[in-house]
Formats: sequence, structure tokens, C-alpha cells
Amino acid sequence: MRMTVRRGFGALAIAMAAALTAVGCSSAANSGGGTSGGDAAAPGPDVLNGKGQVEITFWHAMGGTNGEALQKLVEQFNNQNKGKIHVTVNYKGKYDDALAAYKNASAQQRPDLIQMYDIGTRYMIDSKSVVPVQSFVDVDKYDVSDIQPNIAGYYTVDKKLYSLPFNTSMPLMYINREAFQKAGLDPDKPPTTLEDIMADAKKIKATSGETVKFGFGATLYGWFVEQWNAVADQPICDADNGRTGRASKVMLNTPTNQKLFTWWQDMIKQGLAMKLDSNTDNGDNAFSSGTVAMALESTGSLGGFVKGAAEAAHPFTVGTGYFPKVDAANTGGPIIGGASLWITNRGDQVKERAAWELVKFLGSKESQVTWHTSTGYFPISKGALDDPADKQWVSQKPQFATAIKQLQGTKLDFATQGCSVGEMPSVRKEVENGLQAAMLQGKDVTEALTGVENAANKKIADYNAKLGG
Repeated sequence: MRMTVRRGFGALAIAMAAALTAVGCSSAANSGGGTSGGDAAAPGPDVLNGKGQVEITFWHAMGGTNGEALQKLVEQFNNQNKGKIHVTVNYKGKYDDALAAYKNASAQQRPDLIQMYDIGTRYMIDSKSVVPVQSFVDVDKYDVSDIQPNIAGYYTVDKKLYSLPFNTSMPLMYINREAFQKAGLDPDKPPTTLEDIMADAKKIKATSGETVKFGFGATLYGWFVEQWNAVADQPICDADNGRTGRASKVMLNTPTNQKLFTWWQDMIKQGLAMKLDSNTDNGDNAFSSGTVAMALESTGSLGGFVKGAAEAAHPFTVGTGYFPKVDAANTGGPIIGGASLWITNRGDQVKERAAWELVKFLGSKESQVTWHTSTGYFPISKGALDDPADKQWVSQKPQFATAIKQLQGTKLDFATQGCSVGEMPSVRKEVENGLQAAMLQGKDVTEALTGVENAANKKIADYNAKLGG
């Protein structure tokens, strides 16, 4: 692998972990765990005494195999807490559906616990409808040192851990190892820059008898643009990506994004990249079927890619590399994806405490080993990666080791924490609209990016106005 890995998490990552640990031992525990900004205080463990079996609801967005794995974990929790806590699990559809259901529900209709995707973070904070996890950390003096600092960093705003990370993913470069070998390329050295991708794609296209039709193919997914900016160590929102104040605008019409969009247009024009839309299923199928030799996706797609590659008309072996850079000099790293667990404030401290008990269980090393090896999501627990069962799973899927090294080599700063803005789902959609305009309709890059900025900033302004900010 050509990319040089920086060892350790960086000074800010270490500081973040230390800050979280310090807060866990703060005087807030002595003052009842109160928090600022209208957040509810966390009840202590004694609130469950003499309450019998407490019934709580848990909304999630995990379908298929992932949903089955989550159900098994919750059943394990229920068995361990018989007569004390019982959890009813409700699947609410995909992430956007779960967010919409939460927004549309009244306070009493909402669940006691909800799994919310990463870009729903700022909305959940602004909704004033949650009990921050930090409040429970304070009350319990709960040790957060086992949580991966880069993962905790995303869900930490104003030095407060609002939710507990649960299912975490990392973006990767996926390659068809056989296509690389046929083209005389080293599959153990995947491309690390846009320039490298184009050069490798040209060689693959020129290979006689190659069954792959395109060197590169990626979904027009806004998440990928966010990743490229983080790798370039550039926040996409003001106020340090909304981490030191309320974000009021995005900065997307930048030299980095102009170069990225122009490169992508050129790849399509030269027949080196497949023209795809914003449907991730189409992008995933293009790679697993062997149509494209290089693709971008999260670690959550690894299992499906390996299975699809083995069953393709021309079977191949899946390789992985770091998420590519726009420029070789870029010093940042990717942003984690996935979702976290939020405890809702429904005016019932007994249920809030019961929900926290489930959160602790799902975030434990033991549960994260089970979750990781059952789904492929990155474990939030550092200790999970050292567990024998987890190590065995990784040894059987060596491609996943790339994600581990990439996370460990990424410094935690405002860029790699990601943008925290209440309209982030809409911002991502506007980026996808811009990608489609440029890649599918051939729109001028500067015009497309200007349109993205204007549309996104209007939505952010409207959102902030409703908050009175």
C-alpha cells in the first residue's frame, strides 16, 4: 500500500479521550448530572429499585442480516434482565425513514431509545428531546476509555458525548485483484490519489481480453464528497464544521471539489468510469458483478462484495485500499459513518435509566465483538479488536484490516469529525444533486457547485431561523 500511515490517533484524539474520561469523573455527578442547553439530567441506578419489570421501546434502522443480529443481542439483554427490564424492538425502515418517524411522532409516541444515523446528530441535539449520554457518563462515572477516540469524536459536540456510537463504518477503496494483475498492476498497492485511479483505469481498459468494462465506478453519493474533503483536511461547514459554534453555511465550491468534479467528468468522458446515479445499490452491483475494477464503499459492504465477487460471471478476489486522496499532499483522513444510540426524554426517568442499561450492554466489548463478527461493522470498542473471536474473524477477512489501519492512522480534528449541522441530510442530498448535474448532465463544474452551495445554505438558514439562531 503506497499510502504512509501515521501511527496513533494524534494529539487531538488523545486529548478527546482524556477529556471524555475527565468529564466522566466531574462534579456533575454530585449535582444530579444536570447539563446545559435544556438537556435533561440523567437518573441514577437506584431509580429502577422496586419498579418491577420496566418496558421500553427501541426503534432501529437495521434490516436483513444486521437486523437479525441486533434482535439477537436485544434478546440476550432481555434474558439477562428478566423481571427487571424488557425491550421491544421496532424496525422503522432505512435511516431517513427512522428520522422522519421520530420527527413526526409526539413526545409520548417516541421510543425510549432510537438508533439515529450520523448526520442526524445535530437535529437530535437541537430537538431538545434527549438525555445526553454524557449525563449518564457523569452520574455513573462510566469509563469511556475503551471507545475508539475517532468514533466518539463524531458524536461529541461542545465536549459532550450526546449519544453512544453503535454501528460504525469506514469508507474504503475496493478493487478487483484479478483485473489489476491482468493489467500488470500490483493489487497490493491500490491507487491512493485521483491521478493514480485514472492511470490504473487506463491500463485496465487497455488490457486485451479484460472482461471488466470500466476501470472505476462509484455511486454519486454525497457521503463520498464529505470523505474527500475530510481526507484533504478541509471542513465543509463554517464554525469549524459546526464544532465550535452553530454552522451557518457550507463551503463546497472550493478548489478541492472543483478538481474532484472535473476529474470525475473526465473519467466518464474517456470511458474510464461508469456513469452511475445516486442509488448505492447500482454502484454496489457494478462492482460485485465485475463490471468495474475499482469502487468506493463502506466497510459494511465488504461481506456482500466478497460473496458477489465469488458468484460473478467471471469470479474475482476483492482487495481493499485506503479511501483515495484528491491530492497526494492531503494530510487528513476519512470520517466515520453509521449510527449511534440516543436516549429520549419522555418524562419518565425509570425508562430513561432502563434505556441506558441497554445502551451500555450494546456498547460493551462483548456485544461489539458479536456485532462486528455478525455484521462487519467496525467495533466501537478498542478491546473488541483484541478479542480472540474478533481476531479470528479479521484473519478470515484480511481486507478488513485496511479499515483498522486507516482509522488508526487518521488524526481527529474538526475536518475528520464531520460537519455538525441540523440540515445535514438535506446538504448531502444537494451534493448528490450537484454530482448528478455534473456527471449525468454535463453541467459546468463551477456552476454545479455554486448551485449546491446556494441550495444548501438556504436550507441551513431556514433551519437556523426556526431555532431563533
